[in-house]
Order: sequence, then structure tokens, then C-alpha cells
Amino acid sequence: MQEVLDLLKIFWPLLVLQILLMVWALVDLIRHKELKGFPRWAWVLIIVFINIFGPIIYLVFGRGEE
Repeated sequence: MQEVLDLLKIFWPLLVLQILLMVWALVDLIRHKELKGFPRWAWVLIIVFINIFGPIIYLVFGRGEE
């Protein structure tokens, strides 16, 4: 049981980072009218299912011009 708690302590910051990045990317996706690369539904799937890297990929490559 102690091992599980130790692992949870290690991965807790990554979980928080993942959730914050996902929320930020999804809100940004909703607000932007123009996107690059993929349609909106595909970006949602990328953001949600590719853990930490999905939101980063969207924020770097998917955002269109404002």
C-alpha cells in the first residue's frame, strides 16, 4: 500500500499538469475560429487522448491566426 502512495506522490504533479493543459487547449480550441491541420473534432480527440503531448501539439501546431 505504501508503494502505491509513493507512486501517487510522484505522479500527482503530472496529473495536475495534464488536466490544466487539456482544459487550456480545449478552451482555446473553442475560442479560435481558424485552425490549422485538422478539423475541430480531430483536435478534440488529439487533445483528450494523447495525454500531455496532445494539448502541447495543438497549442504549437493547431492554432490558427487570430
